[in-house]
Formats: sequence, C-alpha cells, structure tokens
Amino acid sequence: MKPSPLDATRAACRLCLLLVLALVALPLMAAEPTDADIDRLLKASRAESLLAAILPQMEAVQQQEFDKHFAGKEMTEEQKAEVARIQAKTNEIVRKALSWEQMRPVYLEVYKKTYTRDDVRAITKFYESPAGKRMLDKNPALMQNIMSAVQQKMVPMLEELQGEIKNIPVTPPPPVSPPQKRRRTR
Repeated sequence: MKPSPLDATRAACRLCLLLVLALVALPLMAAEPTDADIDRLLKASRAESLLAAILPQMEAVQQQEFDKHFAGKEMTEEQKAEVARIQAKTNEIVRKALSWEQMRPVYLEVYKKTYTRDDVRAITKFYESPAGKRMLDKNPALMQNIMSAVQQKMVPMLEELQGEIKNIPVTPPPPVSPPQKRRRTR
C-alpha cells in the first residue's frame, strides 16, 4: 500500500512540530553552571576582594550619617558612648551580613539563575586572560574617572536647581497660641 499525500503531509507537520519544540526547549536545557564553575569565575573576577572593599565605604557613609544626625546636638559623655556603641554594633552587623561566608551562597544562587555553564566558563576565560586582568586592574581608575566626569556634569545642574529653590516663596507658619486651661464643669 502506497502512503497517501495526506499521510506524507501529516508526517512532515509532525517533524516540523518536533523541530520547533526542540528549538524552544533548547535554551531550557542549557547546562546550569556548577558551584566549581562559579567559584572559578568569582576568583577570576576578584569578587571577594571587591566585596571586602565595599565595607569601609559603607562604614564611611554610615559615619557621615551619624555625624549629620547628631551635628550641633549637645550630648553627655554617656550619650556619646551609647552612639559609639550603636555605631560599632551596626558595623559589626553589616560586616557579618556582608562577609564572604554569608555572601558566597548568594553569589552562587544569583549566578546560577543568570548564566548558563557556557556563559560562566566564557566569562571566566575572559577574566583569566591578560585583557580581563588589565580590565580588573584598571576598573578602580575607570570608576574614579567616571565619577569625576559625572560630578562635573552635575555641578551646573545643581547650581541651576539651587537658583530654582531660592525662587520658591517661603511663608512662615501661622503662630500657634498656647493651649487654654480647661474649666471644670459640674
């Protein structure tokens, strides 16, 4: 018995459907990176030292906030000691929360959600290359140069905003009268 043209068409449709399903499922089947793959990438990208470098910056910002909050306020020695104790405790909490031991599992999870095994290996290969190492070496200077350029762009804008703020009329609040004494009613 000879297959009919209808059977051949059905077979071709089935084959096309299987090919489409395979192409759609292909990205879903991409291999997940292993912990070892990601650890190699984290080492090559110097993630641990970058994380450690952030902590002093965060502490400096926190110090500025404490200083700003308590500026001009008269405090006893006991109050100053309490503020210092709270600040030290906050530093300790932040350092513990952002320690490599606490953050490594977070990095592993996020990298697994974001990259395939091939991605992680290719990125690692780049960071381990001379160009990747130079990029990592020069990133601090790059970031400093970017910050300087952004600040230069911001100065005229901030001056313009300050001019706008000065033009806002400020009216003093209405006077508040002291509360009246209540009369007793019998």
